[in-house]
Amino acid sequence: MTDRGGVSRRDFLRLGIAAGPASLVAACGWDGGATLEPRLRAFGRINDWVGEKIFLSRSRLAPGYPASARTAERLFPAYSITYNQKRVYPEPPSGWELEVGGLVRSPARLTLEMLGGLPPVSYTVKHHCVEGWTAIGTWTGVPVSVVAELVRPLPEARYLRFDSFDSGYSNGWDLASAMHPQTILAYAYNDRPLTRERGAPLRLYSPVKLGYKLTKYVTTLSFTRERHGGYWEDQGYPWLAGV
Repeated sequence: MTDRGGVSRRDFLRLGIAAGPASLVAACGWDGGATLEPRLRAFGRINDWVGEKIFLSRSRLAPGYPASARTAERLFPAYSITYNQKRVYPEPPSGWELEVGGLVRSPARLTLEMLGGLPPVSYTVKHHCVEGWTAIGTWTGVPVSVVAELVRPLPEARYLRFDSFDSGYSNGWDLASAMHPQTILAYAYNDRPLTRERGAPLRLYSPVKLGYKLTKYVTTLSFTRERHGGYWEDQGYPWLAGV
């Protein structure tokens, strides 16, 4: 399958419109340093406007691929803040459960078994890193929208915050993106349970977002009134990060 025609996000990246040159390396392994932060924030504001007006749509779906198109796993890079710092991938805390709360009527704590019992979604899609590389893999999990139905968000909930046990990594999402039918809490990759380097036991996944928005090692999902930034977003990276 080929990419769709028209202006792509990569075209914007080449032009320096959607993200500055520093963005092409930092979120996948290099922090760029404090001197780049003002420039990244300026580019980030432009990218968020472009993402909201052009790239993001509740009805827009990323294309699917056959399983035969999967990238060899050894060629599909893995990433974690903990690994970058300590050269070891994080381990889940004892008795791990997903805590879902914030502005909801029915807070919940969900085990992996409970999540696996909810209606699953599985797709083979292209992953996009801010560095510019892409890879294809199969992801299986429960839609965030299904979890939202369980906890019943209050009307004032406008955003979601995803926290992890990966050295404080977190992301903030707008509610529309989180409720997109392809936004899932994934527990399997290429038909097998997630491994530590892929974000086990649970990670956020969406093929319509750049990789740094897809929080691995998720511990908490919180519905909020205020917009949370995120590990890279607080350093100037685009907040919406649509592809």
